[in-house]
Amino acid sequence: MALTSEIFQVVDDIPKSYWETLNCTSNIYYSPEFLKTFELANTDIEFNYIFILKDKEPVAFANTQLVTIGIETITKNIRMSPRIRRIVNNMFCKNSIKVLFCGNVFLSGEYGTFLKEGEPKVETFGAIAKAVKKLYRCRRLHTIFIKDFENESLYITDHLKSFDYASMHVEPNMIIYLKPEWQSFSDYTDALKSKYRVKANRADAKSEALESKIFTVEDIKKHKNELQALYQNTIDNADFNAQILNLDTYIHLKNTFKEKFIVKGYFLSGQLVGFLSAMQNGSNLDAHFIGIDYENNKEYGIYPRILNDYVRIGIATESKQINLGRTASEIKSTLGAQPKTLTCYCKHKHFLPNQILKPFVKNVQIKSFKQHQPFK
Repeated sequence: MALTSEIFQVVDDIPKSYWETLNCTSNIYYSPEFLKTFELANTDIEFNYIFILKDKEPVAFANTQLVTIGIETITKNIRMSPRIRRIVNNMFCKNSIKVLFCGNVFLSGEYGTFLKEGEPKVETFGAIAKAVKKLYRCRRLHTIFIKDFENESLYITDHLKSFDYASMHVEPNMIIYLKPEWQSFSDYTDALKSKYRVKANRADAKSEALESKIFTVEDIKKHKNELQALYQNTIDNADFNAQILNLDTYIHLKNTFKEKFIVKGYFLSGQLVGFLSAMQNGSNLDAHFIGIDYENNKEYGIYPRILNDYVRIGIATESKQINLGRTASEIKSTLGAQPKTLTCYCKHKHFLPNQILKPFVKNVQIKSFKQHQPFK
């Protein structure tokens, strides 16, 4: 039986039976409630939800967003001569490009495509690729970016190369695997080698002046503008960020997921100077965005304190692992985080520009870092 596709632009239009048949919603990131929070708050993004059907029954799901990105945000991370960089920038009209992301642009990890258990994975994933192609034919855009796949999935996803995609490595997710005997933060620090234990304790001591608070919905609403400004600080310091999240999303997430969605604020003399956010997804704790007042970060150790508190929250929620996300890989490794490699795929919508683009995609250089081994 041939596979067909059906595309929805609004979560509420998706039949409830589709989610039930796929049996994917035990993972929060594939639930309609989670997807709807982003749709409600980020109205400048065009969302699409692809379902692959067999005998009119869904066998796969993919999540896409159409966003606009400044081309220099991309080319600054690719090793090339100034002359070649100018050519590439001119090819994309120097200013910005429209990118169709397949995968969740606001999450780091394999949360954009879901294949139903028992279905032929390569064939089903190929049907998703065809549906994405059908989607971008109908849209004004330049580039398609399909993200983020772990090594175990590459035997399926590398078939995208037959659709003329180029593959690229992106910064790895940094994962701390928690041991069940760690019942407290001190249990965790006791497992560290001396110099790493001193480093973790120093981060707490340096940040002693900070007052912290788990935010309610009312707190998020009250401090929303400050949260957005602190988040913007971290975006401005990042090498690459595809899209800025409207933190009204956090109000919807907190309303929907209650204690599973965590926002923690850090105050200095009554002023909000940092925050962390995280989602409890089954037995995993996933770090989401953070915000930092960098003027106070060095003196009061806001970022190291945030990392320590992710470990505390992971232990308190009895999580098996903490995904600290991408960036700052070395400092995360000093807490015991291990890298999990991620691969993405990219292509230009049109054939000739794609042949020019592919060598540059293959030459994207991710930052190397020293991987620490902090446990005894």
